[in-house]
Order: sequence, then C-alpha cells, then structure tokens
Amino acid sequence: MTNPLHICVGSENKAKVHAVSEILSEYPHLAHAEVTGKHADSGVSDQPKSLEETVQGAMNRARDAFPGNGYGVGLESGLMRVPNTKSGYMDVCAAAIYDGKEFHLGLSSAWEFPDREIIRSMVDEGLDMSQAINKIGLTKNPAIGSEEGAIGIMTKGRIDRKEYTKQALRMALIHLEQFE
Repeated sequence: MTNPLHICVGSENKAKVHAVSEILSEYPHLAHAEVTGKHADSGVSDQPKSLEETVQGAMNRARDAFPGNGYGVGLESGLMRVPNTKSGYMDVCAAAIYDGKEFHLGLSSAWEFPDREIIRSMVDEGLDMSQAINKIGLTKNPAIGSEEGAIGIMTKGRIDRKEYTKQALRMALIHLEQFE
C-alpha cells in the first residue's frame, strides 16, 4: 500500500485548513490526500498592504509548510491598491501551492470595504482586519478571521472566509490539474 499524498497548510486557522480539505474532493488526483495544518510564519506584516506582500506571505507559508513530499499550501489575505475604488484598496486572498521546486499561485475575487474607516485603521494605524472591524463595532468576535471573516459580514453570509479562500485555491490548482 502506498502512503497517501500529504498536503500541509501553513496555518492553524480552521477556515483555511477546512477550505483546503473540502476543495480537494473536486480533484480526483488529490481527493484522498491527508491534509494537516501547522503554524507557518508569513514573513510579512500581520496586515499585508500590497498584492506583492500578500503573495509573498502565501509563498512563505507554503514553503514553510512543505512536508518534504506532497505539497505545502500557503494562504494569505491582504489589501492591494486598486484605482478608482472609494478607499483606494481592495482585499484579496492569495493561494500558493509549493511542490518542492516551484510555486503555483491563485487569487480570489477582490472586494472593497464600504466603510473607509476600516481601511484607514489598517493602513494608517497598522491594525489587522479583525482588529479594525472590531474597533468600529462591526463585530465583537475577536476570532472572526477563523470563522466567517469580514467577507461573511459584508455579504450577509452570501460568501464566507472559507468560500473566498476556495476561490484562490481553485485558481492555483489549475496548474496542478493540467500536469497530472
């Protein structure tokens, strides 16, 4: 009997680990993989403020999580500058899958907070998203990022953190599916 494929997620955030576990059922060559999560340092700020920083954080987590065989998965959400938006920024999730040699990247859809105070708190005060939305009273849940996320609040449950993360994963998995 062969050992199952091991996929290690560079996070202990349950929304991220569950997103990876659930998405794999859509891919026959990955459906029976063993998925674990572990703490992995992003190497970037707690609240990334550029697309470059967000992607780098995902790559750092994926590399740190790489189990030696199989795949390391890194997921990082962060802000990026977007012209013509009300606040100047949108949030996006980056997924990086590391196979020991190269990275396979994907991004989720991007979205903008309707309340500019949240962005100001993140950009000017250095708060992360959970801290910023707690500060303005959007939620009192300090663990919002491990649950429905700010996106869940903003869309009134139409999309949550796990589904948002799955979007980025599907885009990164395009590379792995094409070469299997």
